[in-house]
Amino acid sequence: MSKPVVLTVDDDVDVLSAIARDLRKRYGKDYRVLRADSAATGLDILSELRDRGDPVALLLSDQRMPRMDGVAFLSKAMELHPKSKRALLTAYADTEAAISAINLSQVDYYLLKPWDPPEEKLYPVLDDMLGDWRAAYRPGYEGVRVVGDRWSSRSHAIRDFLSRNQIPYEFLDVETSDEARVIAADADDSLPLVFLPDGERLAAPDPSEVANRLGLRTQATQEFYDLAIVGAGPAGLASAVYGGSEGMRTVLIECEAPGGQAGTSSRIENYLGFPSGLSGADLARRAVAQAKRFEVEILAPQNVTALRVDGPYKHLTLGDGTEIACHVLLLAMGVQWNYLPAEGANRLAGAGLYYGASPSEALHCVDEIVYTVGAGNSAGQAALYIAGKARKVVMLVRGDSLASKMSHYLVQRIEHTENIEVRLRHEVKACKGAEHLESIELLNRETNKVLDCPARHLFVFLGASPRTEWLDGVVARDAHGFILTGPQLKSEHLTDWPLERSPYLLETTVPGIFAAGDARLDSVKRVASAVGEGSVAVYYMHQYLADR
Repeated sequence: MSKPVVLTVDDDVDVLSAIARDLRKRYGKDYRVLRADSAATGLDILSELRDRGDPVALLLSDQRMPRMDGVAFLSKAMELHPKSKRALLTAYADTEAAISAINLSQVDYYLLKPWDPPEEKLYPVLDDMLGDWRAAYRPGYEGVRVVGDRWSSRSHAIRDFLSRNQIPYEFLDVETSDEARVIAADADDSLPLVFLPDGERLAAPDPSEVANRLGLRTQATQEFYDLAIVGAGPAGLASAVYGGSEGMRTVLIECEAPGGQAGTSSRIENYLGFPSGLSGADLARRAVAQAKRFEVEILAPQNVTALRVDGPYKHLTLGDGTEIACHVLLLAMGVQWNYLPAEGANRLAGAGLYYGASPSEALHCVDEIVYTVGAGNSAGQAALYIAGKARKVVMLVRGDSLASKMSHYLVQRIEHTENIEVRLRHEVKACKGAEHLESIELLNRETNKVLDCPARHLFVFLGASPRTEWLDGVVARDAHGFILTGPQLKSEHLTDWPLERSPYLLETTVPGIFAAGDARLDSVKRVASAVGEGSVAVYYMHQYLADR
């Protein structure tokens, strides 16, 4: 297969030559760098590439061109290569047009002229864009293949694991694929079947078995670390980056996939520095790459089952029975969605009913009527994402408005999306279906009338509970399991506190054990806040170590 294409378009021949030179210098090894001296020529090239099936990774266009400006060119180019990344190269005077293009025309970024030195003003931005494109790119397939029933909860668990860990895979559904039916009929094994790139076949495996076969690291390489972090959501990833960058031997342990609950978000649009937004998966992938750059050891998927404290040392028991110890520990396990309190919901979980915005299932919603439950930002982001694929999305909200729990920008976007219907004061009373979800009973809380609605997809975003049961008897928690830190700790919590000083801001009832992110009591449930807490915790860790 030919190399992916990077196309740059500019009517100024000197500028075009210069930008093409810089692009080839950096990306020529992995990409074909093509250039066009007009928008029309650029569209001709893109048409030819489309007809030949050649992938286009990046389009970089000047804004000021005769007959067709850069925004118009990129809009037309999107019709030919919708998955390519698009950027404008503009003069300072054109920045307003560039920002408008990001908001209205799905342009991903804009860069200012001059871009010298490219190592500072050009390559970092394009590296990120090409990294995002690579993460979503699916070439002719030679990777993991999954054969199963799309309505099977076991099949869903495998696909969700692969998707959240950003492992490319091909899914063959026995309901719609003749090839899948032939493979399933010839096999005595239980579904799903997972075929690895080396030809090995796994029958109805657990995600942990797939992880081991694919070479994901699940076992620690050392017995002792300066910093151990439980949970690889935004708080844990931020702490890992800051700890690793400051020379701490750091291990990050995650039970599912890096990114945590935020990693399943289809779009985060209010995170500083990303004007066109980014997906939770992109944020997780970038953070993991950053952490690995600082030699952070990441164990995923791996559980932590117990914690004990021996003087200044903290000992963690892992799911495989091994134990590691550390000087300082960060608890950043995040939260998990609360179960839907409806008849039949537990039985149909993973078979039409999904908790969170399952990326592996959203792809199957084309032309469907999809229901969501919840009124927070996660529910809003998921509804907008699914609305781009589904015929209609019906948001079921128990309260009187979206605005009480959802960010204003999301409420506005939902109100302006024609195929999203918001039903206030509604809740799900029952989920029905034999092998998968077929219908739901909706209660109108205003009229007390119950309506039976056909439904094959229901995505649930109902509050959340912390994963802190294994901390019982070690650190103080509230009645709901959220971890108490800093000023939240009262005298009755600190009867065994051994130090003269009070606990630091994010410190628990045990010196050297900190908490950050959604698992901490009264944390702000935003990605930026979790990132801030994770980085601030490292500051207090240094204070703790210096005081010993």
